[in-house]
Amino acid sequence: MKYLNCFVALYIWCCLIPSTSAEQNDTTLQIVIDRGTGGFSDAHLEEIALISPRITLISAQSDELPDVVSKADALVGSCGVEAIRAGTKLRWVQTYSAGIEKCMFPELVNSEITLTNGKIIQGPQIADHAMGLLLSLTRGLNQALSNQQRKIWARQDYERIELREKIALIIGLGGIGTQVAERAAAFGMQILALDPKDIPYLTSVQKVYKPDQLWELLPLADVVFMCAPHTPKTERMLSIKEFSLMKQGAYFINVSRGKTVDTEALISALKNGKLAGAGLDVIDPEPLPKDHILWELDNVILTPHVAYQSDRIVRRRLDLVKENVRRFALGLPLRNVVKKDRGY
Repeated sequence: MKYLNCFVALYIWCCLIPSTSAEQNDTTLQIVIDRGTGGFSDAHLEEIALISPRITLISAQSDELPDVVSKADALVGSCGVEAIRAGTKLRWVQTYSAGIEKCMFPELVNSEITLTNGKIIQGPQIADHAMGLLLSLTRGLNQALSNQQRKIWARQDYERIELREKIALIIGLGGIGTQVAERAAAFGMQILALDPKDIPYLTSVQKVYKPDQLWELLPLADVVFMCAPHTPKTERMLSIKEFSLMKQGAYFINVSRGKTVDTEALISALKNGKLAGAGLDVIDPEPLPKDHILWELDNVILTPHVAYQSDRIVRRRLDLVKENVRRFALGLPLRNVVKKDRGY
């Protein structure tokens, strides 16, 4: 009886599994890749095309996508509304950005299409940028550079800040926030974080709180890092009330999305001295108009939404695409799946 049961189990497995695999292997999957984004070379595209014999890879420029995507099963590198409307067979869309606001239109959100993004792979360089902005402010490097341009050797009357034992509050402990936490902890900072998800234990973070505890945490922080995605719930998450609750002389760093912050409230906090300084890679509006007051404030460092750029991002992006193409060909769960109802 023991051997009979084993035979029956083996028979069932052989009958069911090969038929599914054969069905998958007999089906060609057409994947269209936006050649106008991603920075992929011909050699990179060849790497993707060789992942599976099931894959037919078609590359096209961004403006050509609506004409070539009609028979495609997947679209990589773009989520433009015209292409999505034309792609009636699409089952998967991969965007390179961590933020997916531009993808949140009804034709995609209300469809069965799986959307994946570039979260996590952008974390290291954005976290480096966040710490660079903070250090420029706390060590007075912005003032030193200004003096250098004017050939002035001056030790400014400026209190240079040591980060050790300062408290950092990280709003959004995702792919970017966790990397910021690691770097800030390496400087000896105490890390508190805010996130709606249940975050696994991280050695760099003392404790993770829920969003409704924001007001309790803001008075404790010497530095506030905004790393949360832009969603309806996070739009203008930091406004007049929140800035008023921050510690006197705190620093604010935003490397996520400008619309998570009320710009006028931020300006007020900078002008009245509530904030010692702000480092902003993102701002609302973008691009910042030439007559905007933020250009004039000495305690502000602005970079033009470039924190995601690095010498290694194309390779990480390629590795993500290759892995997701492999999984798509095998019918496996994809990496970085976006929960469209949440917006991240």
